[in-house]
Amino acid sequence: MSFTSALPFLRLAIAFVTGVLFLPSCANAPAQSPVSSPPVRKGATALQNFLDSYDGYFAAEMVATSTPGAAVVVVKGDRIIFIRGYGEKIAGGNDPIDEHTLFRIGSLSKGFAGVLTGILVQDSILDWNERVQKHFPQFVLRDPKQAERMKLWHLLSHTTGLPYHAYTNLIERGMSIRKIITDFFPKAPVSGKEGVFFSYQNAAFCAIEEVMADATGKSYQQLLQEKIFGPAGMKHASCDFSSIMQSVDKTLPHFRTGLGWRAESISELYYNAAAAGGVNASVSDMGEWLKVLLGHRPDIVADATLDRVFRPVIKTGKERRIFPGWLERDAASYALGWRVLEHGNDTIIYHAGYVNGYKGEIALNRRDGIGICVLFNANSDLSGKCVPEFFNRWEMVRDSLNR
Repeated sequence: MSFTSALPFLRLAIAFVTGVLFLPSCANAPAQSPVSSPPVRKGATALQNFLDSYDGYFAAEMVATSTPGAAVVVVKGDRIIFIRGYGEKIAGGNDPIDEHTLFRIGSLSKGFAGVLTGILVQDSILDWNERVQKHFPQFVLRDPKQAERMKLWHLLSHTTGLPYHAYTNLIERGMSIRKIITDFFPKAPVSGKEGVFFSYQNAAFCAIEEVMADATGKSYQQLLQEKIFGPAGMKHASCDFSSIMQSVDKTLPHFRTGLGWRAESISELYYNAAAAGGVNASVSDMGEWLKVLLGHRPDIVADATLDRVFRPVIKTGKERRIFPGWLERDAASYALGWRVLEHGNDTIIYHAGYVNGYKGEIALNRRDGIGICVLFNANSDLSGKCVPEFFNRWEMVRDSLNR
């Protein structure tokens, strides 16, 4: 949506916050942060006008899609240049989301697993080409030879050869990853050869937790805290149920009903699969994470390691399309915990996530040194539009900024 086409929604938003249009404070009409149409400010930089324009677009779309709550952070270079919460922690409430509010981030967690593995490789604790069975001998498939050949990068690129979402249903029953792999993987049919057959996974992906535990003697949770969360200054981030429940600044997940959005309790599901979907974070945490991903924290991860993590492994064209209308079907690949999207002359490192009613989007252009993360407390229609819109707007202004 262009800024011009967003104006009707902005006028509606202005009416909403000034009282011209009254909506009752209930779950059917989620409260929104004040919205106004941002004018082009005299003397403002092109970058600031770009951010104002996107802020106006996003605020208007929050109203148009009746999204209960969200938070956005934009990083350029080594700085957070925009951060804002929108809407409420609970639909119909009066407790606004801010930059420190905790969300579950779903499969955005997979990006942490890829980078954490890379850090252990650069520390000479692991090797990308090590066999999984060296550290986790219980990793056995119906085809024992394929299991023997399995390497760490196969786990993180979804190229184990297992069927789509193999045993994800058992994760959702609360079963541990170790039990799923040891008790059920030996019965699993193999759908393709490792390294050349893409099929998205959760359980197989999380085998990397067992590998790390064997190699370091530490839990996945400990390693994330010691290697990424702590050094990066991600003060609110965690990957367990008790941490988010103990936080006083968290938003609840929301589900759509015939009467609007309804807040629900936070589920324990997928904390048993932390590498795949167990991370909790605020948008301010994700801003610090974007600095790491853009290469501005060499004390945490080297550029060469990021190059390896973000290097495409396999095309995902046979999977469901990502951003239809914005990307060609063959423009998407999977790397190591990350999707790689080719849009024109740009390469976008990307992942989306969904868990327990929360939705998240993260995307960065390493060449331009810019990235965005958006966290939602509902599976909003806006989640599928906010990243393409951001980069479309960025493409319109970046030449003037780079002169």
